Amino acid sequence: MARTILVKGNKKLLNAWAFYDWANSVYSLVIASTIFPIFYGALFRIAEIDKVVVFGLEIARAPLISYVTSAAFLFIAIVTPLLSGIADYIGNRKIFMKFFCYLGGFSCIGLNWFSLENIYFGLTCYFLGLVGFWVSFAINNSYLPNIAYPEQQDKISAKGFSMGYLGSVLLLLVNLAMVMKPSLFGIVDTLGEAAEIRAMKYSFVTVGIWWIVFAQYTFYHLPKGFKKTNRHKNIVFNGFKELRTVWNQLGTEKRLKRYLIAFFVYSMAVQTVMLIATYFGEEEITWGSDGERTTGLIISILVIQVVAILGATLTARASKIFGNIKTLIVLNLLWVCICIYAYFLLTPIDFYIAAGFVGLIMGGIQALSRSTYSKFLPETTDTASFFSLYDASEKIGIVIGTFIYGFVAQSTGSMRSSTIFLGVFFLMGMLLLFRVNAKKKK
Repeated sequence: MARTILVKGNKKLLNAWAFYDWANSVYSLVIASTIFPIFYGALFRIAEIDKVVVFGLEIARAPLISYVTSAAFLFIAIVTPLLSGIADYIGNRKIFMKFFCYLGGFSCIGLNWFSLENIYFGLTCYFLGLVGFWVSFAINNSYLPNIAYPEQQDKISAKGFSMGYLGSVLLLLVNLAMVMKPSLFGIVDTLGEAAEIRAMKYSFVTVGIWWIVFAQYTFYHLPKGFKKTNRHKNIVFNGFKELRTVWNQLGTEKRLKRYLIAFFVYSMAVQTVMLIATYFGEEEITWGSDGERTTGLIISILVIQVVAILGATLTARASKIFGNIKTLIVLNLLWVCICIYAYFLLTPIDFYIAAGFVGLIMGGIQALSRSTYSKFLPETTDTASFFSLYDASEKIGIVIGTFIYGFVAQSTGSMRSSTIFLGVFFLMGMLLLFRVNAKKKK
């Protein structure tokens, strides 16, 4: 029996699209934000070293993982536009989405063999996990204008983020139980490896399996894509041509261009906060002991994830009443206030309060930014190329934001000073958003 092709705006199709957030968000929470940073630091502490020799250079643990992350995002920023252009030309973007989903999922499973002795293999899995997550996520984003009408996009975008936060928290709770009480899961100490470390490795495997299995529902219902006419034989150059066409089209799409510039600026700060929040809390907050530090950071991350569900929903309702741009302006203003507050954080309670507010506006600003960009797109079926530009700007912003953050922290000797720089970027983003809807004076 042939599968029924779902039409644009169909509820089942919208839910299937949003469900990919449920499938892949476990990577960003369990691996990128929580378990892997703890695991990575534990490996060095157990070995009682702080540096390793990689590619002939002796590099400390924190800069090492930072360099790999930066390299991954540079690669993502380059490859995403090319693949998106190719996807629209061959009319099958879903095949690329599947490939990078599986690449990311199996790379997560590969982290089970991460060790200082196999540092190259482990870092490669970490690199490919980042690539798989962000590229497949970008392709999924590009489907939004094709599967949802403008009046549906805010709501379904927020629903996707909410599902992602909920699913990732559920798996994280299971993984944390494994790490804190490994004996309950039959995980015991082995020769040369503690039960807690082995439980962390098993959690990486669960992320890969979760991601791949739950993505099947999305893959079943999403259409392949939209085949473009007048295709050229050299598909690689077609991708470059699409980039040039999209860039030239921005010249006539003033609102879209202004919004993309504003998004680039404030997204630098948003993504940097997501990547460094755990490290800021570890270094700048006065914790009683190592155990309290680990527990406190985990609680903070859970607070952010849970509150973000409410934040995404409230932001979608606010945008419906006040409009997308006005809501984004207010969100950026709130970010400025949080950055100022973060400069004075001292106690765990202070950090928990900050985490609550970060979660409340983080989920909202991400979901609304995605749907706002979708609404500003011109009438075209070439949405993959437009969204590749959106995602490339986000990834380049991550590289720039994290580099500047690290440079400021290194120059001043304190991560607190870097929070002020983040506040400046949010302020600039807010001011640039005022220009989006501004009309040219006669």
